[in-house]
Amino acid sequence: MSHYPPSLIRLIRNLSKLPGIGEKTAERLALHLLRAPAQEVQHLAESMMHLKERIRLCSSCFALSDQAECDICRNPARDRGLVCVVEQPSDLISIEKSGAFNGVYHVLGGVLSPMNAIGPDDLRIKELIKRLESQTVREVILATGTSVEGDSTAAYIAQLLSTFSLKVTRIASGVPIGGDLKYVDQVTLRRALETRHDI
Repeated sequence: MSHYPPSLIRLIRNLSKLPGIGEKTAERLALHLLRAPAQEVQHLAESMMHLKERIRLCSSCFALSDQAECDICRNPARDRGLVCVVEQPSDLISIEKSGAFNGVYHVLGGVLSPMNAIGPDDLRIKELIKRLESQTVREVILATGTSVEGDSTAAYIAQLLSTFSLKVTRIASGVPIGGDLKYVDQVTLRRALETRHDI
């Protein structure tokens, strides 16, 4: 890489810091940007600066937004009596893409992880409780991941919410649609059997 000019080397190094981008991919991206029209590079640079200047957390659900409240929280057609608790904004996006949910969200900002010194005070659990105290909610869906930490977080929140007069549910997990049982791991299969339901 030493045969490139210093400004190009600096760009390659900066691009290679992005997740999933190795040095070879960073080099290809940098060379593409070098060949691209100046206006295209300018638009890319402006969009990155706007991202840092404008994106914030929604004051209600803590999703990513470029306004005080996100589009979902501002939408009067959403069912505010149904709150889906997720770990990260990316989980919210995944659920939204499914088109199966018309309620609102609450983004925790992670999961409980004693090994990483992440306790209840490091997540937005207090904000969830405050929200439930001030709003009329009939059901909270705990949609944290199915890892040990995700399960522990869901169990912890469910225990906290046991004093509220609302329904607390956990997303189902198990065998994927179209999945062949012989390829499903034992933990997933066990969970599918444990969470079986009537048909």
